[in-house]
Amino acid sequence: MKQLAYSSGVVTGIILLLLMWTACQPAPRVRELTVEIAQMQFVPADITVHKGDKIRFVNHDMVAHDITEETSKKWSSSPLQLGQSWTLEVTGSANYYCSIHEVMKGKIRVE
Repeated sequence: MKQLAYSSGVVTGIILLLLMWTACQPAPRVRELTVEIAQMQFVPADITVHKGDKIRFVNHDMVAHDITEETSKKWSSSPLQLGQSWTLEVTGSANYYCSIHEVMKGKIRVE
């Protein structure tokens, strides 16, 4: 009985140490990436990120563009004029496009 009490105390201690170590780990760093809109293209058109990263879309074209999730339209920016930007917090992989100029397409991959 004494052996069992000792063993369960050790196990409890190890579990507490692991929980404390996990709680002390730094949170994953959120990256902020930029996608340029220039010459009727998203640059880069294919970007790999982590969930929670932020992507800032910046319009460098003379005409307005927007950024719209392609499959179910889960998110969309308002039209961005020259020099304006819009930031998306990534929640998952997505294909997107400019609904004003539908030939403009891009892809967000979450790893």
